[in-house]
Amino acid sequence: MKNIIQIFNIIAEHQTEKGFGFNSDFLEANVINILLLLAGLIYVLKQFLGSSLASRQEKVLFAIQESEERLQQANIRLTESEKQLAQTQMIIDQIKKEAEITAQKVRESILAQGKLDIERLIATGKASITTAENQVRQQIQQQITTLALKRVTVQLKSQMSASMQAKIIDTNIMQLGGTL
Repeated sequence: MKNIIQIFNIIAEHQTEKGFGFNSDFLEANVINILLLLAGLIYVLKQFLGSSLASRQEKVLFAIQESEERLQQANIRLTESEKQLAQTQMIIDQIKKEAEITAQKVRESILAQGKLDIERLIATGKASITTAENQVRQQIQQQITTLALKRVTVQLKSQMSASMQAKIIDTNIMQLGGTL
């Protein structure tokens, strides 16, 4: 610090006496002191700036390494996410296939059940028709039988006399007696 003040004093004295100019006297110009001061400044600033730059360089290198590590971790996570996405897509495709298969089975089951229901309804309908036909036949037969008996009864009443009735009764009794 003392040297800096001396340098300013020398420059100030030199300017007031002669004005500003180049002094050719080597010893009087104090060039050796200036060179020593300059060398000292370079040495001190070199260490200060060197350590500052080295510190800054370490920080930058550390930040670069940290960024590279984060990049690697991000790439690893991206790869894992892509794998998970692929697995998820496979699971989704499998679920879709299973859903389609299940839907097809349900559709076939419904169709098969519908066919069975239709066949059962047809069979029931045919049975009902057959039953109704049989009932109609029986009713017709009963009516025919009833009508035939009425007609025979009417004819017998009109054609049968008391002697004929006695004859039929005697014949029936003989038939019964002969079989015993």
